[in-house]
Amino acid sequence: MENLPKDKKIILFDGVCNLCNSAVLFIIKQDSKDLFRFVALQSDLGEKIINHIGIDSTKLDSIILYEPGTAYYYKSEAALKIAFKLDSFYSMLVVFKILPTAFSNFIYDWIARNRYKWFGKKENCMIPTPELKSKFLE
Repeated sequence: MENLPKDKKIILFDGVCNLCNSAVLFIIKQDSKDLFRFVALQSDLGEKIINHIGIDSTKLDSIILYEPGTAYYYKSEAALKIAFKLDSFYSMLVVFKILPTAFSNFIYDWIARNRYKWFGKKENCMIPTPELKSKFLE
């Protein structure tokens, strides 16, 4: 884990999920401060990070925000922390923190359970374009 950038927040995402891939591309467009790097959960590095922070990969159905050496967040808490760091009005989504975490995670889990049915999935993880390659860790 010593090779991870200490000055970046790492977003672990489902690399075969169309919704997740769209969210990653959206975050990249809104990340003018260059805060985030991305790792597919299915990648070797994704698995190493999950093991390092101690998340049971058999129960993993979530986006994870990992701040190396500091903390990690998943489900709705990760989504809200990411939104807060984005440009423009998306940072105002933090207002949803007033909702109880159990309720936010219930909604998050409902979407997560249905994401493949609603948005589809790819056979393989997304391969970033040459322009976006620097945003992804291997």
